[in-house]
Amino acid sequence: MLNRIFLVCLFVGLYSAGSSLSCRWMDHKFRQYSENSLDLLETMVNNSTNTTEDAEVEHTVAFPNDLYSQASKASAEDKLGFTVQVLDEVAVLFDEDHSNASWEEKTEKDFLGVVTQQADGLRSCIGSHSHKKKNKKVHMYFKRLSSHVLEGMGHSAESWELIRKEIKSHLMRVDQLVSSLLTAN
Repeated sequence: MLNRIFLVCLFVGLYSAGSSLSCRWMDHKFRQYSENSLDLLETMVNNSTNTTEDAEVEHTVAFPNDLYSQASKASAEDKLGFTVQVLDEVAVLFDEDHSNASWEEKTEKDFLGVVTQQADGLRSCIGSHSHKKKNKKVHMYFKRLSSHVLEGMGHSAESWELIRKEIKSHLMRVDQLVSSLLTAN
């Protein structure tokens, strides 16, 4: 009898310890969605962006890199929570007026759909931990992108190209963050 209780406790303990890292969606779908979102962003390229504007705006919207550094040292649930927040903020940003953007509307809708599905999939991996308070610095950064770049440049094709480039680097960084959990698995 004691052996059965011990085995049940051992099983439950091992399951709970590994459950945050053994999310089937993350193991089987994350890489596919991540590659798909980056591919869609790549098809949205506009080669006519003025590089002098790039230099001006880059200074205004520099991402607080220390947040990625902190997230990389955080628990699995916190890494996923950070990633979900970044993906949610990207979706909100791309939901703005993109009528002057140089890409096709269908590509943008496909991109938004993939990013939203990716956030939802990761959210399912963190379950009850997803109610954690959002990072205000991340939120303020994306608000600055919206106001300084998009609104400041009149939602022009050039402003959307700057946003596209910036978001591509974020998607690559959150991919690395989540991939560190997959390789640790």
